[in-house]
Amino acid sequence: MQYILGKERAKDIIMNFLEERIQKDGVVKENNVLKVDSFLNHQMDVALFKQMGEEWKRRFADVPVTKILTIEASGIGIACVASECFDVPVVFAKKSRTINIDGEMYTAEVESFTHKCVNQIVVSKKFLNSDDHILIIDDFLANGCALQGLISVVSQSHATLAGIGIAIEKGFQPGGQTIRNLGYRLESLAIVDAMDAATGQITFRKQN
Repeated sequence: MQYILGKERAKDIIMNFLEERIQKDGVVKENNVLKVDSFLNHQMDVALFKQMGEEWKRRFADVPVTKILTIEASGIGIACVASECFDVPVVFAKKSRTINIDGEMYTAEVESFTHKCVNQIVVSKKFLNSDDHILIIDDFLANGCALQGLISVVSQSHATLAGIGIAIEKGFQPGGQTIRNLGYRLESLAIVDAMDAATGQITFRKQN
């Protein structure tokens, strides 16, 4: 089930807190771009991030989580605030190997939908191991390339993937369905099924 929202109709629909914020401050652009840089991935609303962390904590209350894994750069702020709700450390995958990274690494190639490039992400092996229960958290899910790279890192470490928490999923792109078809537990706080740049309308998928 879906519900389609224009700015004037938002007050008539029951939305969750993140959908409300997207409806209020998100900007729909051409080429399936949803700009949320005023509160999510440039300027950051930390109080909103705390709500997101609390909601993921509620949704993943039935599984152990020992570490949160994300990818630089825009996932880091969300993951760090969420980590306070889980009381666990955050590990973030770097998109380049720098001189202060030493020792053995887990690596994976990731294609960026936003930046139209391929990065080799790296995570030091000393920060993930087979005893860990990993919750992956990121801001956007479109084609799923970044997530598959992070899943590969978890697999290489022989850790348990407890689940995946996404702020905004573009449900009209294949990433979410691909990840679910692979059998992973995916909890997206807002799923956008369609956007219209001409009218600003956003179609959200109804979730329980």
